[in-house]
Amino acid sequence: MSKKEAKLDAKGFRKFGIRDCVAYAAGDLGCNMSFSLKGTVQTFWLVYMALETGILSALLLLVQIWDAINDPIIGTMIDRDKRNYKRGKYKTYILVGAIGLVLAGATVFIPAPKAGVFMKCFLFILGYVIWDACYTVANVPYGSMLSLVTEDPGERSQLSTWRSVGSMIGNMLPMMILPMLIWKKEVDANGNPIINPETGVQVETLLGDRVFFAALIMGVLGLLCFLFMLRNITIRVDEQKVKTGEEMPGTSIFASFGKFFKNRAAVGATVAAMAMFLGMNSATTAVTIMFATYFGKASMSGIVSMIGFLPMFLFMPFIKKLVNKYGKKEAAAAGAGFSLIGGVLMLIFPMIANKDTALLVYILSLGVFGLGMGVYTCVSWAFMADAIDYNEWKFGTREEGTVYSLHSFFRKLAQGIGPSIVLLLMGALGYVSDLGTEGQSLATATNMCWLVAALYLFSGIMMFVSIAFIYNLDKKTLATMNEELAARKAKA
Repeated sequence: MSKKEAKLDAKGFRKFGIRDCVAYAAGDLGCNMSFSLKGTVQTFWLVYMALETGILSALLLLVQIWDAINDPIIGTMIDRDKRNYKRGKYKTYILVGAIGLVLAGATVFIPAPKAGVFMKCFLFILGYVIWDACYTVANVPYGSMLSLVTEDPGERSQLSTWRSVGSMIGNMLPMMILPMLIWKKEVDANGNPIINPETGVQVETLLGDRVFFAALIMGVLGLLCFLFMLRNITIRVDEQKVKTGEEMPGTSIFASFGKFFKNRAAVGATVAAMAMFLGMNSATTAVTIMFATYFGKASMSGIVSMIGFLPMFLFMPFIKKLVNKYGKKEAAAAGAGFSLIGGVLMLIFPMIANKDTALLVYILSLGVFGLGMGVYTCVSWAFMADAIDYNEWKFGTREEGTVYSLHSFFRKLAQGIGPSIVLLLMGALGYVSDLGTEGQSLATATNMCWLVAALYLFSGIMMFVSIAFIYNLDKKTLATMNEELAARKAKA
């Protein structure tokens, strides 16, 4: 047997290996070169463009509802597309979306702070819709592709872990670097710090024009990551033989919704993801404002927030052993318990008068929260791959694009509703857009601390409940499902 033949699997494909894992990680790195800007969108339009919290809340909700509706449409379109593409169906859609994202990511950051309110609203909606359309075309097939690269549960867990690595790096790089580039500490003519007399911290202002160019650069980097993935990953399941909702008599998007809610594994995985977006991720703008007004360290907010992501790397080398020994659900549920503890601890820091001590307690609480999130983050996408198998096991149809896009539908609803609610809460707690970060009162700055703590606690509670009590594919059930599906395929 030649060296080349030894590298092929039983179906004639290159054997699954580290090349697939690194390539799949690069794909989510490319996605997150764009997605990681979502938190900056809210800060840009709130602080630099000075949109009132209520108006920005309504606009965010409007575009995210369209965003959520758009996902199932794209997913169904991909499922029903039976054309033969040279690159393959999924890779072709990803490439088209990735090229569009090069410019689309910057369209929502057009700097026009002196424009009227109506023009600002128009620019926001137009830019966001263009950006979202390109992102959806790339991201929906990318997420669905996990279950087509391999059918082995352990290998899927590896792909999920590496996807999480790509996601974390794609989030961490902008999170660390952007705040240092776009926030400026203000000084007077003599070079002395300008201090807010209310809060006692140095005033920081947002350099909004820099955000536009940063988004362009990130779009180019994202495209390079996608090209690397497309060149190096192998799809081992025949795309054209995958059953879709179109093949079921009388099926429709409404029937898909009904079936999705009967898929308890998909619901549990989706609620867990929504927990992050309704709580932790929705807190992004409040965290930035908190650091600018209460701690006077907006430029350092990204580095501190990174602490919540770092623990994932502690679990990476051991995640396969943890999953094999305890099961994905069991390991993630235990981790979610730690996140819940971190959320409770976070209620302490707003009560501490000394700001340096309060910041240390915040960092400690964030570390505990992140420690719990580490396990879940490593297996979260494997949850959805198993949920797609669960759909086939229970209903006899395999609908990668539809199941994933409905999962994405609810994720994006959470992404829209969460920040919208947070912006309204910020307004109710005293934040005034026209005053910028430099003019907020001490009471408002303190309220931002309480809001951040409450959001993290909410996220921890929701995460634990969804994984421990809703998601139903424990180790034993998952093994039974895989055995029965294998038997069906052998019989067919």
